[in-house]
Amino acid sequence: MDDSHLPGIYHDAEKASAHGQRRTLRLSRVRLLGAVLAAVGGAFKWKIGGGVDFWAWVALAGFLVALFSEFLLWAMHPELKWNAGRAVAERVKSLAWRYAVAGDPFPSDAPHARRELEVRIDEIVTEHSKKLLLTSVNPAGDQVMAELRAKSFTERRDAYREHRVHGQLSWYRDRAERNEKRASLWRFLLFGGEFVAIVLAILRINGVWDVDLSGVMAAAVAGGAAWIGLRQYENLNLAYLAAASELAQIYRQLPFTAESDWATTVAEAEAVISKEHSAWLASRPSTT
Repeated sequence: MDDSHLPGIYHDAEKASAHGQRRTLRLSRVRLLGAVLAAVGGAFKWKIGGGVDFWAWVALAGFLVALFSEFLLWAMHPELKWNAGRAVAERVKSLAWRYAVAGDPFPSDAPHARRELEVRIDEIVTEHSKKLLLTSVNPAGDQVMAELRAKSFTERRDAYREHRVHGQLSWYRDRAERNEKRASLWRFLLFGGEFVAIVLAILRINGVWDVDLSGVMAAAVAGGAAWIGLRQYENLNLAYLAAASELAQIYRQLPFTAESDWATTVAEAEAVISKEHSAWLASRPSTT
């Protein structure tokens, strides 16, 4: 069982989240670049034909770009769809895996497990119906989940260990490494930008030139800091490292899990994954 077999609602939420993320990052990037462009325009003067100041128009264009991007972020709320989409996708994914391997709250002896799964998914859809279009179904995936649920305990345990726990563990480990590298790169760039700004300010004090390039560098550094705040590289690195460490321990212990403890063990593993998602959402704007 893999992501292609998850309920259609999961795929709707994943698409909405990815679209919201792309739009949020694109508009935020344009807004920050507009602010830097405005700073560049404010640092220079060049009157064309003795009248129109070209760089004043550049500054105006930068401010207009930043303002328009800010307006679109406010009017379209793409970050809310990004956050809400991920919340729905992860909750549905967790429920689907719990059901497929007979974990809590869908143990193997539950009389109406399938109906209970649909009830819980419907509750999630109702909660987010004003922000996301969640209508798709996945009959082929439903069949795969049902087949996995009908298999022996050993087969369900091995499938969960390799395809859910190990898959999520690998994802966290890879993302932790990626965010650590990006955090280091951006911190290096910010330190470099601040150093250049100091040098430019000293040169201006000593009369080497009268162009306020330090202001441009200050705007660029502020933009870089805002970008780091949006992407949260360092926080994500720490959260992913913690989740990967806990899942690695669960992965090692799963082969020794008794069938009588299985439903609870699955719930504990899903709680580790849910904890990372909850921490991520708590650091974002409200999804309600």
